[in-house]
Formats: sequence, structure tokens, C-alpha cells
Amino acid sequence: MFGGVTLQAATPELPAHHRDSAVRDAAPHTPPDPHTPPAPHALVVPPASYHPAPRIPPRVLRAAILAGATAVTALWGAQLQPSARLDALFASGAHLTGLLAGYGVLVMLVLMARIPAVEHGVGADRLARRHALGGRWVLTLCTAHALFALCGYAAHTDTDLIAAARDLLGYPALAAATLATALLLVVGVSSARAVRRRLPHEIWRSLHLLTYLAVALGFVHQLAGPDVASSPIVVWVWAMLHTTVAALLVWYRLVVPVRQALRHRLRVVEVRGEGPGVVSVVMRGSGLDALCAEPGQFFRWRFLRAGLWRTTLPFSLSAPVRDDTLRITVKALGNHSRRVRRLRPGTRVLATGPFGALTAHRRTRRHVLLIAGGVGITPMRTLFETLPAAPGELTLLYRANSADQLVLRTELESIAVARQARLHYLLGPSDGSYDPLAPQSLHELVPGLTEHDIYVCGPPGMTTAVLASLARAGVPEDRTHVEDFAF
Repeated sequence: MFGGVTLQAATPELPAHHRDSAVRDAAPHTPPDPHTPPAPHALVVPPASYHPAPRIPPRVLRAAILAGATAVTALWGAQLQPSARLDALFASGAHLTGLLAGYGVLVMLVLMARIPAVEHGVGADRLARRHALGGRWVLTLCTAHALFALCGYAAHTDTDLIAAARDLLGYPALAAATLATALLLVVGVSSARAVRRRLPHEIWRSLHLLTYLAVALGFVHQLAGPDVASSPIVVWVWAMLHTTVAALLVWYRLVVPVRQALRHRLRVVEVRGEGPGVVSVVMRGSGLDALCAEPGQFFRWRFLRAGLWRTTLPFSLSAPVRDDTLRITVKALGNHSRRVRRLRPGTRVLATGPFGALTAHRRTRRHVLLIAGGVGITPMRTLFETLPAAPGELTLLYRANSADQLVLRTELESIAVARQARLHYLLGPSDGSYDPLAPQSLHELVPGLTEHDIYVCGPPGMTTAVLASLARAGVPEDRTHVEDFAF
């Protein structure tokens, strides 16, 4: 027999068990609900209309960004007039940093434009991290640009820096650039980890919208600068770049969500408890197969009720799309997720997506290991059901503090039996006194560990620890797949 369920606990009175004793000895749980999707006896077959979006791999995106930066630098170099004068040297530095800052802002916007090919190929968490890194580079370039321009003007007019700054602010285009830089600084400060923790999400999001105003003001400044305004062709190219980015933002962040809302007309049909502080929300709509949602992906949900309608919440699907229904499973971790449990049937829902790259396309090996912690089980449950695998090729490790925190347990056990897959519950405190995911433990639980593709989803601390443990266990980095939804 290839499949089975075992329970491994930290306390001696709860040793590892085979399936029958595990189910008997653990805390009781609710029997299957009639609305629960049935356990699969075969893989979920995508509908005929399913056409997965093309994917842009991370290396291609990185190469495209670097190619664009190289082209911008070449544009600066083509117009460079060599000179040993101090003011000319400062001016050259100002022109280069200004062009790169303008290009960098456009890259930041594209990364967050929710373009499906980019989202599905790179992953939302990686895009968010690159967006944050790009923001730091842009602020550095903007600061360098301002300092170079100020020093160059002071050297050219033979005045001090204060007088030079006063003169420069008298030019409308330069005043616009100063305001744009100030707005970007506000956005950057609000995104610092220490500040963002203290800001309500709605305020942080509103401050982030200032980026659009900063880009518009910066564009006005660039059109007046010598590197852009000196050639009609360059003006046209620069304008087309900005127009293209604006069109992508309007289409994917405004038009597509509105179109999806009108087409699919999602409503809540059921909210049911799954465990302490955990609920599943089942929604029904029309034509949901057209969403082409893959197991492991997530949507951004907006529930049209008091206290929730102003915020979009990223939650993974906890079951494949079936019969025009979607299901998410949510743990109460903050004010908004706590309000989800009070949703009522009939509540309208706006869902944007799907997003994320924690899907089957990352798989490179025959054997697959899924590692989940807490409510991170939600995307793993869909992968556990749908990943193509022969008996014995699929294993799920589910880490929780206690048996009553095992979410979707009945479904997981049904899937394990139907697919002859392995399911291990790893129960015990998370204070470091018990580590069932240490390298030696992983090798014992999963024979041939290093020959597996490994998907990981859980709380940030657990995910970091698991990735470190896998590295120490000898698993190549390119075989570990993780996506962080706390971005």
C-alpha cells in the first residue's frame, strides 16, 4: 500500500500512528458536509475552454528590465558631450540618474500592474519584493539626480547651493520634479516595514496612489529636460512608454476587475466553520471556468458589506473550481479576516485574479512533497488533489500545534486514500522545543527527499525555517517552490 495517514506528535502519549488509529485517537472533527467537494477518484480535468495564460519566467523579466536600463543608458551616452568642466560633469550625472529614475518608476508600475503573464510566471510575492527593491533604487536615483543638478547649477552660476536651489525652484518644470520627488519619498517612508506595520491598510494604499501623481509630474519635468526634448523621436518614444504603462494599469487594475464582476456575478452561498477561528466561504457565480484558475493560485477578494468593501483580501482557493463555485478557507488573523466569518449568504463578491505561481507548472520531478503549516494548507489542499502523480509519488506534511487546528482534515484524508498518497500530521508546539521538519526528520519521513519537487506554504517564520532545513538536507534551491501571501 502506497498511501496512508500518520499522526506524529511531540508528546509521548501521542506517538505516530497509521491511518485508522490516527483518526481514532485525534480530536474529533466534523463529518463531511454535503457541500464539501467530493474526494477525487481521478484527477480534476480542466474544462475544454481552459487556456492557461502565457508565463514570463523570472529570468526573462530580469533580462527585459536590464535591457531597458541599458537602452536608457545608451540614449544618454549618444547625447553626451564630453567636457572636463565641473558643471558639465555634474549635468551629465544629473541627466543619467534622471533618465534611469524615470525608467525605474515605469518598471515599478509594470511589476504591480497585475499582468497575468508576469504574475503567473514570476509570482506575486517576488513581484512585490522586486517592486520594493526598485522603489529604493528609484529614490536613490532621484536623490542623486537632484544633488547633481543642484551642484551643477551652482557651479555653472558660481553661486552657493542655497541660492542655486532658490533659483531652480523658480522654474515650473523643476518645481514639478521637486514635488514628484517629495511624493515618492512619502510613499517610500510609508512602505518602510516599521511604518507600514502601524498604518491601516487603507491609509497605506491611499498613500501609494500618490505614485501615479509623482509619475505624471516627473513626466512633465522629463519633457522639458535636454535628454528627452532634444529629439522629437525620443519625445515620441518616451511618451509611448508612459502611455503603454498607463494603458496596462487601466486595463488590468480597472477594466478587467469590472468586467469579471459583471460577467461572473459572485455571491456568498455558505459560510461554515472549519476549526478554531477558521471558516470556509463558498461562493457561486456564472461562467467561472473562464477564470482559468489553477490549483495553488489566489484571488483578491472584495466583499460588498460594511467593514470589508474598501479592502481587497488575498486568499487562495481551498478547492478546485467546481459547478460554478469557488471556495476559500480563512483564519481570523486581523480585523478584516475576522469579519469574514460574519458574512451572510447573498453578499456580493468582487474577485480579481487568478494570481500566483505556486502551481503545477513549477514542477520538474516525478515525486512531489507538499509542506503546509496552519492555514497555509489551503493552496496545498488543491495541489494535493490535482497534481498528476502515481501511487506513492505524492506526500503532504501538515504542521500544526494540535489536532484541533488541523483544517480540512476529512477532505485531506479522503484524498490521501483515493490517490494512494501519503499524509503526515506533525503536531506539537511551535516554540522551538519540537522540530519535526529538521533535516534528519525530513529524510526519515520522506525517503528520497532530494529527488522531490517541494512546495511550501505556511506562516513566515515556519516557511523560513523549512527552507533553511531543506537547504541543510541537501535539497537544491531550484526544487523548492514557495509563495508568500503577506505582501
